[in-house]
Amino acid sequence: MDSGNRGPMPGLSPEAAARFGEGISIVLARWTALQMAVQNGWGGRESRQKADKLASAVLSWFSNDKGFVILILLLMIWKNLLDENMVLSFNTEIEDGSVEEVAEQLMIMHEDCLQGNFELIDQLIN
Repeated sequence: MDSGNRGPMPGLSPEAAARFGEGISIVLARWTALQMAVQNGWGGRESRQKADKLASAVLSWFSNDKGFVILILLLMIWKNLLDENMVLSFNTEIEDGSVEEVAEQLMIMHEDCLQGNFELIDQLIN
């Protein structure tokens, strides 16, 4: 997934934004709960499209952010956004702690990309 035509994300170089989008896609593709929801059609016939929209939405959430104030607060926001999307799109409540893990991984990845560090994304690819 690339960053689309939104232009550069605040604080991220074009390369970092593209790599961050790629990392988001990988993290969500490896999220067992989301993949189960897609494979079992819990989101209806458009389950795959809804998962793709989630990846785009995550990238948009980060690109619309005006700056990080308190890491814990933002982690809670991302967790709630992921949680809400799973309930609304897939009628699925996730109670295995994976929403928090995915939100945390996305936050760390974003912080790394801000510093031009793509090591985590490279690890995910390999």
